[in-house]
Amino acid sequence: MGEEPYFIDQISDLLQNTVLDESQKAFNLSVLYGKDLEGAQVDNAARRFPMGAEFNVIIVKEAQMVQKLDNLQYYAAKPLKSTILVLCYKYESLDKRKKLYKSIETSGVVLATKKMYEDQVPRWIESYLKRQGYHIEPGAAMILTEYLGNDLSRIAGEIDKLLITLPAGQTKITPEHIEENSGVSKDFNSFELVKALSRKNVLKANRIINYLGDNQKNNHISITISSLFYYFGKLLAYHFMDDKSPRNVSAALGINSYFVGDYQQGSLHYPRKKVIQIISLLREYDLKSKGFGDVSTDEGELLKELIFKILH
Repeated sequence: MGEEPYFIDQISDLLQNTVLDESQKAFNLSVLYGKDLEGAQVDNAARRFPMGAEFNVIIVKEAQMVQKLDNLQYYAAKPLKSTILVLCYKYESLDKRKKLYKSIETSGVVLATKKMYEDQVPRWIESYLKRQGYHIEPGAAMILTEYLGNDLSRIAGEIDKLLITLPAGQTKITPEHIEENSGVSKDFNSFELVKALSRKNVLKANRIINYLGDNQKNNHISITISSLFYYFGKLLAYHFMDDKSPRNVSAALGINSYFVGDYQQGSLHYPRKKVIQIISLLREYDLKSKGFGDVSTDEGELLKELIFKILH
């Protein structure tokens, strides 16, 4: 159960594909869908004994939509050892106060999944690829995160597509490869904007922000502000660190060591007081982009105005 469906799908698919061999699935595997079910129907299916196999496997997709799911509490209190019942309760959680939850927790296993924070996604991308024998440049992982957010199912799908297009013998995904195969610009994105700002490269920052401002359909202001808030929030923490060695900065800020230089450079151009002002500006322009206090200026112009105030 929980907000992150990716892990729920991974586990249910694993059980569906590995517990029974192909000859056993016809009589012992049932994949049911919640919107067509009541709790009593799941109960009846779970009480059926396997035929020619050790287990009867029942997977209930969209279990949060099962009518009268609480009726399953009687089966959950005394489940059959020959039945593997999987309830995929997506995007929300079963009420822990109910008897059904308590019975499942006692007689089975509960996996609660949470949405991954975006600053955790690049590392997840790296580990996902590593398990398949591939690598990704840190900058490329950041670009994918910016483009796809924290939707792990979507990210995994996009990565799988990128792997198919990799030239024979190549095991590393680069920003260039992403640009060529996904349409995401490797030069004009929030990641490159942050890098330009950290070095106070006014010309490059203005080129990027002009591109982002003029292409709001694919580069919404909220994504840019989120990326900037992430960077300057950590830059403020960097200012207050006693040990600014690359290893300690990487560990304390939870960033790849590849990006430590961005904070070293940023600290030279933006003292503590200025960083605090920038964070205040980001909050102000986030509200403006949502219609509070400024309903006439379009989002592209708001972005350009914001970057001007950050740089000057």
